[in-house]
Amino acid sequence: MTTAHPLTWLYAPGDRPEVVAKALHAGADVVIVDLEDAVAPDRKEYARSATAELLSEPHPSPVPVPVHVRVNTLGTPLGDADLRVIAPLPGVAGLRLPKVTSRADVIRVAERAVPADGGSPSLHALVESALGLEHAFAIATAHPALHGLSLGEADLRADLGVREDAGLDWARSRVVVAARAAGLAPPGQSVHPDIRDLDGLAASCARGRALGFLGRAAIHPRQLPVIERAYLPTAEEIERAEEITKAAATDEGALALPDGRFVDRAVVEGAQRVLSLARRLR
Repeated sequence: MTTAHPLTWLYAPGDRPEVVAKALHAGADVVIVDLEDAVAPDRKEYARSATAELLSEPHPSPVPVPVHVRVNTLGTPLGDADLRVIAPLPGVAGLRLPKVTSRADVIRVAERAVPADGGSPSLHALVESALGLEHAFAIATAHPALHGLSLGEADLRADLGVREDAGLDWARSRVVVAARAAGLAPPGQSVHPDIRDLDGLAASCARGRALGFLGRAAIHPRQLPVIERAYLPTAEEIERAEEITKAAATDEGALALPDGRFVDRAVVEGAQRVLSLARRLR
């Protein structure tokens, strides 16, 4: 089941069609076919052709969820070939753009890949360097076709020389703020690389939720339920949200809850978002 804003994105390597086929039915809101990091250099051409075959129809029957494709680095021969072949395919719902460092990167892709009528595919920028982070808001506002902004934490960690996970919290907050300021949906978290460490994944998701993220990318189906549980509202949060929206519906001025607490319009909007997410539980 999906919502207007996905909670789970599942990566699958483009050179392994059998893995992509499984990923499509694994329960993720979006599947990302990866032509970049997950594919060895000598398998890039095959990955592109296999992905093109899969997505050659608008709604091929084996594809029950939206499919995004992460292309190779922009401005390289591989990246250019990916855009040329993949972007026009009717089965592509979105393009994930790696290592974006500037507004110009997004504009160049949009001019090549997005139809004049503003149709699909949507663009999603991955910020993976200090330079990209400095330009986060410019990237987020570069083009109307850009629908998402998120971090590529492995590359960013290496670029910054960060050793501890907490060292990325400022970068995470920077991207959350840039997305919000640009009117984009909250970013999803970067992947948790240890597929066996589900407790660590849950703790990391709780931290990401506290920082303003909404949902997360995964690299294995076993991570999906953990991510979804972490980002779905608790029974207590749902009860409070229902209380707030009920007060908002009956009070045209300042909103007073039965216990005497007052809430403003921003709190009401937050409660409405909680209830929207809660519909996934039904």
